[in-house]
Amino acid sequence: MVAGPPCRAVEIPAAVRSLAAGYELRAVWENEVGGLTFEATNGPDRRFVKWAPTEGGVDLHDEATRLSWAATFTPVPRVLDCGGDETGTWLMTEAVPGESAVSERWKDAPQVAVAAIGEGLRALHDALPVARCPFSWSADDRLTDVQRRAALGMLDPAKWHVEHRGLTVDHALGVLAEIPPIDHVVVCHGDACAPNTLLSGDGRWSGHVDLGAMGVADRWSDLAIATWSTQWNYGQGLEDGLLAAYGIEADSVRIGYYRLLWDLGP
Repeated sequence: MVAGPPCRAVEIPAAVRSLAAGYELRAVWENEVGGLTFEATNGPDRRFVKWAPTEGGVDLHDEATRLSWAATFTPVPRVLDCGGDETGTWLMTEAVPGESAVSERWKDAPQVAVAAIGEGLRALHDALPVARCPFSWSADDRLTDVQRRAALGMLDPAKWHVEHRGLTVDHALGVLAEIPPIDHVVVCHGDACAPNTLLSGDGRWSGHVDLGAMGVADRWSDLAIATWSTQWNYGQGLEDGLLAAYGIEADSVRIGYYRLLWDLGP
């Protein structure tokens, strides 16, 4: 499946019901590993609850830790509660003003949306202090995990993006072994796809969500995926607009490398 608003009736996990008692719950997002995000409202009070099932392999405590650190420097959700049990982990946060860059409103204005994504990503990279960041998302660390998963037989080229499906696992690993020289080290978002930038009513970025992989890395780790996601969410021909808003020109070598690394990741 592709991550997006649920296209089916969603069963609300018991832990989420208990955590959001007194709030009206609405499922707003479902990811590829069964994770769910719910909007919880009680009059003017608006919150979000994320839930990740144990079998999906995601521990939301990691995101809670990153959000708590990043909130000092940039607009991200404030953590209200985080916990877990044998079924999974959960994270409740305050709402950040704005709506997703892939809401119907902004899908109808893609040039505005991609400019906001580019400006927002640049602002995030400029705001988060590398020297004070305790988290890594480096190509070296990620490649080590890819190699571990390959040794366990966990990589399936049939599940890769169409532009990579012609590669064998060995060929892909060989390409990834040649990590491009670092362009510029920043604290990366870690999942800079379009849905994770929020826009205000005037079309400017207002915050970021889903920072579970945030860490220090080459900025192209984010830029390669942010530009790629414009194809998935809006169509062709918008990548340069995002890069222009960020303030950089395309780097085809680094874009190709970090897209492949992303595709082979968990």
